Amino acid sequence: MAEVLVYVDHVDGAVRKPTLELLTLARRLGEPVALAIGAGAADTAATLAEHGAVKVLTHDASEYADYLVVPKVDALQAAYNAVSPAAVLVPSSAEGKEIAARLAVRIGSGVITDATDLTAGDSGPVATQSAFAASFTTTTRVAKGTPVITVKPNSAPVESAPATGAVEALDVTFSDQARGTKVTARTARESTGRPDLTEAAIVVSGGRGVNGAENFAIIEALADSLGAAVGASRAAVDAGWYPHSNQVGQTGKSVSPQLYIANGISGAIQHRAGMQTSKTIVAVNKDAEAPIFDLVDYGVVGDLFDVVPQLTEHVTTRKG
Repeated sequence: MAEVLVYVDHVDGAVRKPTLELLTLARRLGEPVALAIGAGAADTAATLAEHGAVKVLTHDASEYADYLVVPKVDALQAAYNAVSPAAVLVPSSAEGKEIAARLAVRIGSGVITDATDLTAGDSGPVATQSAFAASFTTTTRVAKGTPVITVKPNSAPVESAPATGAVEALDVTFSDQARGTKVTARTARESTGRPDLTEAAIVVSGGRGVNGAENFAIIEALADSLGAAVGASRAAVDAGWYPHSNQVGQTGKSVSPQLYIANGISGAIQHRAGMQTSKTIVAVNKDAEAPIFDLVDYGVVGDLFDVVPQLTEHVTTRKG
């Protein structure tokens, strides 16, 4: 069976959920071979094997932390040369898409970004994507070279599928460009205790209708009752009510959770582009003609200041 190379996103050996989803998709195409690099790379092996990796390639060097992107591309190319895979899968983060694009250029292959599903086809993997601000769904395959594909978080379930997970050290030679851009400082992001916005299974967002930074406490309370991440529309972010890092939309982050709850958001195309692939969409808006209602699975016409606290109370009661 053909091997499929999976780039591992981890933090000091703790494998992040999007990588485990990639292993599920990789098993549809062949035998997953995982590449883990950087500090704690070897510690990822047990988790990766539990989720289907037949082999885990590892490499650690200071370059991965001290320089931007290129050392990681060098490692992925070295793994590609060692494995000769049928496809290369990468988590669809900003960095992941840059790594995938650079690898595709180096190996003379096509690249597909932000896939939401993968299936095996007669001529290679077939990817499902959303196009034109999520107005259309397309199926795409790479026509030249080995497909390099980035996949959005929450596109596949995390499934246990124990495999051998044999660990092999990878030999990586860094290119002249690897040390071209040095990281001079890092600032730790303040933790909110909530899930990462792009990886969360549930996202609760607020928009212009929240009417002030102080009122986002209502949105946060609902999110916390559901164990959800908090998002915001561009209007709310531009008004200074919530950080830009939480913006959902075409100029913010793209999310695809199992459940998306939009509160006080009109549903402009800019926002829809960032959340339209959500599995179930619920909207609360007092304007019955708001465009968001054309998109939702469930809509509540009402004042979010009445509806959202009641929903939070109901969720809390049910959990209790």
